[in-house]
Amino acid sequence: MRVRLSGLPANPVRRSKRRAGVLIVGLVALGALTACGPEASAPPRANELVKAQKVSFQPIARSVSMAGTVAARVESKLSFRVAGRIAERRVDVGDHVKAGDILATIETPEQVADVQAAKATLLSAEATLAQAQSSFNRQKQLIESGFTTRSSFDSAEEQLRTAESSVDSARADVGTAEEQLSLTILKADADGVITARDAEAGQVVSAAQTVFTLAQDGARDVVFDVYEALLTDTPPSDHVEIRLLSNPKVVTTAVVREVAPTFDAATGTVRVKMSLIDPPPAMSLGSAVIGKGDWAAKNLIVLPWTSLSAGEAGPTVWVIDPQTNAVSQRAITVERYTTGEILVSGGLKEGELVVTAGGQFLREGQIVSIASGEPS
Repeated sequence: MRVRLSGLPANPVRRSKRRAGVLIVGLVALGALTACGPEASAPPRANELVKAQKVSFQPIARSVSMAGTVAARVESKLSFRVAGRIAERRVDVGDHVKAGDILATIETPEQVADVQAAKATLLSAEATLAQAQSSFNRQKQLIESGFTTRSSFDSAEEQLRTAESSVDSARADVGTAEEQLSLTILKADADGVITARDAEAGQVVSAAQTVFTLAQDGARDVVFDVYEALLTDTPPSDHVEIRLLSNPKVVTTAVVREVAPTFDAATGTVRVKMSLIDPPPAMSLGSAVIGKGDWAAKNLIVLPWTSLSAGEAGPTVWVIDPQTNAVSQRAITVERYTTGEILVSGGLKEGELVVTAGGQFLREGQIVSIASGEPS
């Protein structure tokens, strides 16, 4: 027989477990209700932080300095007119020579033999001519006396004319052989300086193969290899200041004389020759010089190189709308590039805001924030 005492719980442990179960069910239900509710919004993304600069046109004069070398106005490529083995070389690079000086010779056994053979032929022809002349004179006396026939006289006259032609031909052969012998001696065609040597003693050379290069005395040029874009603008003056690289105090001027019609595909440069006006003695052949030219000032925009981007049509920059701070990409015309800067001639307006740093992270229409202290 069980006795239940009034006022005490029937089973405290069971009731405690029941309450814990109810609490867990309530928490699960609360989580389910929360999951079924509207999605929580993500925190707003901060605007991209960039640096900017106001567009301002300013007059910028263009000054270009380029290195060049002093060269002769006229250079001669000297060569033998006959083939042979070089027997002697009398000059070297840097030697100053006079017109007619012997520079080199080639071996002459063949040419000497030709001269001797031609002279022997001439002696034989002259002997034949003397005999024919004597025969003709005798026939002439006989025909005047009536002791010979006309045919004999005509035959003697014909033999005389043939002998005379043979002598003329033999003399021409002697002249030709002697000229070929003289061509074995290479002489300077003008006063000047030997600037190159392309053959040595003992070397076999062909006719017209260059042996020496002679820079003739007289006018001097400065030769520059100019990049092609520099020639698009005409400088205000044809005169260029020239300074000696080893001694900048040595100064003169030069004027443009010749611009090559084509450019070097390997370097993208055009060869320009300028005539030196009263060159000082220190500016000798081969001297390195610096030429400086100035162009008229142009209104350009100076931007740091970090502002430059690339678009489908070429170079671009990001422009900021001052009302909304939205950015848009703008094509520009770059006048030229300098160290750390670009000079813009078109595509922007005075007072516009251009992104100068952080543009690599932007997209069209994006809202940006300008860093403190900007725009500059």
